[in-house]
Amino acid sequence: MTPLDLAYEAMVTAPDGDDAPRLRFYERLADGEMILLLEQEAQGEDLSPRVFELEDGPFVLIFDNEERLGAFTGVPAPYAALPGRVVAQLLAGKGIGLGINLGVAPSSLLLPAFAVDWLADALSHGPSEAEAVPESFAAPGALPESLLSGLDAKLARAGGLAAHALLATVRYSDGRQGHVLAFIDAVEGAEGALARAASEVLTFSGIEAGEMDVTFLASGSVAAKALARVALRFDLPVPEAPEAPSPAAPGMNPDKPPVLR
Repeated sequence: MTPLDLAYEAMVTAPDGDDAPRLRFYERLADGEMILLLEQEAQGEDLSPRVFELEDGPFVLIFDNEERLGAFTGVPAPYAALPGRVVAQLLAGKGIGLGINLGVAPSSLLLPAFAVDWLADALSHGPSEAEAVPESFAAPGALPESLLSGLDAKLARAGGLAAHALLATVRYSDGRQGHVLAFIDAVEGAEGALARAASEVLTFSGIEAGEMDVTFLASGSVAAKALARVALRFDLPVPEAPEAPSPAAPGMNPDKPPVLR
């Protein structure tokens, strides 16, 4: 059972009206590396996914590991390894659905085009910048378990981008009160990715009109020390060094996203 299998099982066994498992499945799909079946080998950044015309419309196929792709095709086949979020964003608005692990895993699923569009749209909502002066910090209030577990899982996958993160209640000089997530000693240039990760946790936690401020602090700062006394801490474990990807691997360069043909 892969993480996607477990998320799918939780989704299909959830009681009617419980949207949290469905949102977690979408989040797992977006965060995971997916194997996209191609018609032919990738040409640089150009991809030609194999499109299957089914009764419900055109679909491309993805698998959550290479073994499952091999089990489906039965023969060697060209593919591209891409984050699920990249696949969704590439397909958005094209009227193409996703066949996920078809016939080879518990998470076998046809995701229609409108659901792919919804996922791409949800991932496109990034954080906005604002300025505020904090006056005091306190322990975080009663927060939904979906938010806390989502933060824990998301930040564990952001290992190496900051030393750790601190979540607390904050009161600002203008009287506004809410929650703040502070990343401590973030790697230079990682601020945008960390802020988007926190924003996605809110999106996929199912909290209506959820809001959480994000800031970046040095460990020796007065604010970081004050936060550390009352905040809930999330560690960001440093991952093992991955094998260096091929320079030509499509989808690995965010400045040169792959193009579907």
